[in-house]
Amino acid sequence: MDYSLQNMLVALGQLLLGGLFVFTGLNNFGPLGDRAAAGLKARGIPSPREVLKVASAFEVVAGACLMLGAMVAPAALALALYTVVASYVLSNFWQQPLGETREVMHRTFIANIAIVGGLLLAAAQAL
Repeated sequence: MDYSLQNMLVALGQLLLGGLFVFTGLNNFGPLGDRAAAGLKARGIPSPREVLKVASAFEVVAGACLMLGAMVAPAALALALYTVVASYVLSNFWQQPLGETREVMHRTFIANIAIVGGLLLAAAQAL
Protein backbone atom coordinates (compact mmCIF):
# COMPACT_ATOMS: atom_id res chain seq x y z
CA MET A 1 0.00 0.00 0.00
CA ASP A 2 1.30 3.46 -0.89
CA TYR A 3 1.27 5.82 2.11
CA SER A 4 2.35 8.95 0.25
CA LEU A 5 0.96 12.28 1.38
CA GLN A 6 -0.96 12.60 -1.87
CA ASN A 7 -2.71 9.26 -1.39
CA MET A 8 -3.51 10.02 2.23
CA LEU A 9 -5.02 13.39 1.25
CA VAL A 10 -7.09 11.78 -1.50
CA ALA A 11 -8.37 9.15 0.94
CA LEU A 12 -9.20 11.78 3.55
CA GLY A 13 -11.00 13.92 0.95
CA GLN A 14 -13.04 10.95 -0.23
CA LEU A 15 -13.85 10.03 3.36
CA LEU A 16 -15.07 13.55 4.16
CA LEU A 17 -17.02 14.04 0.93
CA GLY A 18 -18.61 10.62 1.13
CA GLY A 19 -19.32 11.03 4.84
CA LEU A 20 -21.27 14.21 4.15
CA PHE A 21 -23.67 12.32 1.89
CA VAL A 22 -23.91 9.25 4.12
CA PHE A 23 -24.66 11.42 7.16
CA THR A 24 -27.28 13.48 5.30
CA GLY A 25 -28.90 10.43 3.75
CA LEU A 26 -29.14 8.56 7.05
CA ASN A 27 -30.57 11.60 8.81
CA ASN A 28 -33.41 11.71 6.29
CA PHE A 29 -34.55 8.28 7.47
CA GLY A 30 -34.99 9.62 11.01
CA PRO A 31 -37.04 12.45 12.50
CA LEU A 32 -35.46 15.02 10.17
CA GLY A 33 -37.02 13.16 7.25
CA ASP A 34 -40.47 14.52 8.07
CA ARG A 35 -39.17 18.06 7.84
CA ALA A 36 -37.30 17.34 4.62
CA ALA A 37 -40.38 15.69 3.06
CA ALA A 38 -42.49 18.70 4.04
CA GLY A 39 -39.96 20.94 2.30
CA LEU A 40 -40.15 18.83 -0.86
CA LYS A 41 -43.94 18.94 -0.74
CA ALA A 42 -43.87 22.73 -0.37
CA ARG A 43 -41.76 22.90 -3.54
CA GLY A 44 -44.33 20.87 -5.46
CA ILE A 45 -42.31 17.65 -5.63
CA PRO A 46 -44.74 14.76 -6.25
CA SER A 47 -44.67 11.88 -3.73
CA PRO A 48 -42.20 13.74 -1.52
CA ARG A 49 -41.77 10.96 1.07
CA GLU A 50 -40.94 8.38 -1.61
CA VAL A 51 -38.63 10.78 -3.48
CA LEU A 52 -36.83 11.50 -0.21
CA LYS A 53 -36.37 7.78 0.53
CA VAL A 54 -34.92 7.07 -2.91
CA ALA A 55 -32.68 10.15 -2.84
CA SER A 56 -31.50 9.36 0.68
CA ALA A 57 -30.70 5.74 -0.20
CA PHE A 58 -28.74 7.01 -3.21
CA GLU A 59 -26.81 9.44 -1.00
CA VAL A 60 -25.92 6.67 1.45
CA VAL A 61 -24.81 4.17 -1.20
CA ALA A 62 -22.87 6.62 -3.39
CA GLY A 63 -21.36 8.32 -0.35
CA ALA A 64 -20.26 4.96 1.05
CA CYS A 65 -18.60 4.18 -2.29
CA LEU A 66 -16.55 7.37 -1.96
CA MET A 67 -15.67 6.62 1.65
CA LEU A 68 -14.56 3.08 0.83
CA GLY A 69 -12.73 4.00 -2.37
CA ALA A 70 -15.03 1.79 -4.46
CA MET A 71 -16.27 2.97 -7.87
CA VAL A 72 -15.08 6.45 -6.95
CA ALA A 73 -15.39 8.10 -10.36
CA PRO A 74 -18.97 6.98 -11.11
CA ALA A 75 -20.08 7.66 -7.53
CA ALA A 76 -18.51 11.13 -7.49
CA LEU A 77 -19.94 12.05 -10.90
CA ALA A 78 -23.40 10.80 -9.94
CA LEU A 79 -23.27 12.75 -6.67
CA ALA A 80 -22.10 15.86 -8.53
CA LEU A 81 -25.05 15.67 -10.92
CA TYR A 82 -27.41 14.95 -8.03
CA THR A 83 -26.08 17.95 -6.10
CA VAL A 84 -26.46 20.29 -9.08
CA VAL A 85 -30.07 19.19 -9.66
CA ALA A 86 -30.95 19.30 -5.96
CA SER A 87 -29.39 22.75 -5.65
CA TYR A 88 -31.34 24.05 -8.63
CA VAL A 89 -34.62 22.66 -7.29
CA LEU A 90 -34.19 23.28 -3.56
CA SER A 91 -31.81 26.24 -3.25
CA ASN A 92 -33.27 28.44 -5.96
CA PHE A 93 -32.42 31.70 -4.20
CA TRP A 94 -32.98 33.68 -7.41
CA GLN A 95 -36.73 33.10 -7.06
CA GLN A 96 -36.88 34.44 -3.50
CA PRO A 97 -37.52 38.04 -2.48
CA LEU A 98 -34.61 39.95 -0.99
CA GLY A 99 -34.10 39.11 2.65
CA GLU A 100 -32.69 36.56 5.05
CA THR A 101 -34.25 33.51 3.37
CA ARG A 102 -32.71 34.46 0.04
CA GLU A 103 -29.31 35.02 1.65
CA VAL A 104 -29.37 31.64 3.41
CA MET A 105 -30.43 29.88 0.21
CA HIS A 106 -27.70 31.70 -1.73
CA ARG A 107 -25.02 30.60 0.74
CA THR A 108 -26.35 27.03 0.60
CA PHE A 109 -26.25 27.10 -3.21
CA ILE A 110 -22.66 28.38 -3.23
CA ALA A 111 -21.59 25.74 -0.69
CA ASN A 112 -23.22 23.04 -2.81
CA ILE A 113 -21.36 24.23 -5.90
CA ALA A 114 -18.10 24.01 -3.92
CA ILE A 115 -19.03 20.42 -2.98
CA VAL A 116 -19.60 19.71 -6.68
CA GLY A 117 -16.07 21.00 -7.30
CA GLY A 118 -14.69 18.57 -4.74
CA LEU A 119 -16.67 15.72 -6.27
CA LEU A 120 -15.33 16.54 -9.73
CA LEU A 121 -11.78 16.53 -8.35
CA ALA A 122 -12.41 13.16 -6.72
CA ALA A 123 -13.77 11.77 -9.99
CA ALA A 124 -10.85 13.15 -12.03
CA GLN A 125 -8.29 11.72 -9.61
CA ALA A 126 -9.94 8.29 -9.79
CA LEU A 127 -9.99 8.09 -13.59
